[in-house]
Amino acid sequence: MAAKEPHYSAPAGARGTARPAPTDPQPAAHGLVLSGARAVLPTGVVENARISVEGTRIAADAPENAQVIDLTGHWLLPGFVDIHNHGGGGASFSSGTAEEILTGVRTHRAHGTTTLVASTVTDDMDVLARQAGLLSELAEQGDVAGIHFEGPFISPCRKGAHSEALLRHPDPAEVRKLVDAARGHAKMVTLATELPGGIESVRLLAEHGVIAAVGHTDATYEQTVAAIDAGATVATHLYNAMPQIGHRAPGPITALLEDERVTVELINDGTHLHPAALQLAFHHAGPDRVAFITDAMDAAGSGDGRFLLGPLEVDVTDGVARLVDGGAIAGSTLTLDRALRRAVTVDRLPVEHAVAALSANPARLLGLYDRVGSLEPGKDADLLVLDADFTLKGVMRQGTWVVAPELS
Repeated sequence: MAAKEPHYSAPAGARGTARPAPTDPQPAAHGLVLSGARAVLPTGVVENARISVEGTRIAADAPENAQVIDLTGHWLLPGFVDIHNHGGGGASFSSGTAEEILTGVRTHRAHGTTTLVASTVTDDMDVLARQAGLLSELAEQGDVAGIHFEGPFISPCRKGAHSEALLRHPDPAEVRKLVDAARGHAKMVTLATELPGGIESVRLLAEHGVIAAVGHTDATYEQTVAAIDAGATVATHLYNAMPQIGHRAPGPITALLEDERVTVELINDGTHLHPAALQLAFHHAGPDRVAFITDAMDAAGSGDGRFLLGPLEVDVTDGVARLVDGGAIAGSTLTLDRALRRAVTVDRLPVEHAVAALSANPARLLGLYDRVGSLEPGKDADLLVLDADFTLKGVMRQGTWVVAPELS
């Protein structure tokens, strides 16, 4: 009953060349009943569950003459929601054409991400504004769920894999320029809120319904508290690109973990975080305030090689992306199916907590929980089939199989 998981490879030295979509969408039967699986529902894990699909939605009752698929021995989960993703399949959301961006979107869909926010990296303001226009067209078509601007309003002290020459202070007028370029589809802006204009920009974003995220920051504990009070509600990849916790200088991590208004992003790839740091975040923030992200660059799903992240060259070796110049970690090659499997098999998180971090929590943050993020009647039929070992076997998006499980 298992379908082969899509596999991708890239020739040595590949540099962001777009590749064909890994799978072709296959429409499901008009009426479908998935039965026998262990399903993760808002109420918890349900054994021998029955989930009905009619058209593009999850149905309350089985449609007449529905096809029944026996998923005994499998897991049934809601589709993943990624709020921080820079590309995949050799395609960059920061610089790609529309078709290249769609290649990246399809790559992540094949790994279970049925809702994706496209993230950009630091670049010239005019370049970012033009790319925002392109991404907004894809958002209007429903291909992406919005735009996240990571940079250029970040600290040179914590720049990570961003070009220092292109960084700038978060002047509210320039922040507004990017928001306007997104034509209503800006979902999040990452800021070093301690920089001049940072607090004013947080207030501006909050007033326009855009998430202000604290990240790539050198802020103190007190400065971070001020940013949260001004309206910041997300920690961009908590722990990474920010001062670490000190007993006399608790820094931004402590402020972000302790405040119930903040959702913390975590990159659970085994490279960005020690398992104890992940457990610390879940313990202090609780399972309702954690969102697993990929922070993926275009190398995700493309194997090792040389790529570009914005204007910077990146080498990917054994799946770990690092800048050619300096060796800093440069995003990830993670897909969210791998983040889930690691969470439950290595980190030993309860399945329902891991699934909340991958689906419900980010969906609520985006204001999309009425449509996606859980297996409930009336919501989009975005669902995943996994085997008993949490290996992805099937992906459905809006009632259509993106990866159809082979059924015997």
